[in-house]
Amino acid sequence: MDSFDLTLVAGPPGVGKTTWISQFLANPDRPLFYLCPCAQGAVDLARIGYCFPWVSIISDDQAATVLANLPDQAQVFIELGFHLDLKSPLLETLPGRRIAIVPSSLESSEWHRWADEVIPSHNDQVPGELASGSGKLPAIWRSPLTGQVFDPPSLDEVLIELTGGAYGQLMRLKGIFELPDGQAFYVDFVKGLPGIEYTELKLPHWLEGRPDRFSGLEIVGHNLEQKTIAQTLLVCCLADDVLLQYQRQYQQLQSEEETEQEVVV
Repeated sequence: MDSFDLTLVAGPPGVGKTTWISQFLANPDRPLFYLCPCAQGAVDLARIGYCFPWVSIISDDQAATVLANLPDQAQVFIELGFHLDLKSPLLETLPGRRIAIVPSSLESSEWHRWADEVIPSHNDQVPGELASGSGKLPAIWRSPLTGQVFDPPSLDEVLIELTGGAYGQLMRLKGIFELPDGQAFYVDFVKGLPGIEYTELKLPHWLEGRPDRFSGLEIVGHNLEQKTIAQTLLVCCLADDVLLQYQRQYQQLQSEEETEQEVVV
């Protein structure tokens, strides 16, 4: 009998696969592993690493070795993107529990036929081509942004334009962005759900030069104007001299706050 638990999670984009997995990653009492095949540069890989530093993130080139040498009582979660073939020989031979997360409005699909258990998603919207299994699948576009720091009002404006369809038919957006006060934020948007969600990542404030940790943007949709999006994002980034000025201001504020706390104590 295997001494580890392996769970495969699949479904359309925006149904909450990563969120569902994350609830099981909060408890570090046993060895935890996360793999998202064919997702190099994906935002969720970094977000899970930031939020759950005790989780071992498995890269594609390490997968075979790691899965063959798992420690006792390990719990492994494999998140499968909507673009992967669930009938591939590799996935069919993995000895795990198969979970499909799908909108409740979707009564039959490839995910239903593949899964051992079907869980309804909080997002009841699903594109027609994904529901029927026909038509052209949406594209995934990723842009690394490591080292870039954004002007907050300009970034907000671009994200509103993006999610409003100014640069293509957007279904899903997720990103990690660095701001001049040293904070890093995770940004999440799903078509069919209200608004853009901003979540501060609990990371040390970066106030010395350009951040040397992952940040990036990932979008899913049709007819994406990738070149225009990339150029528009760069316009929102702070130049070296402006960034230095901001960081000096925040360093001064931080120093003053620390001095006040010492006086109170």
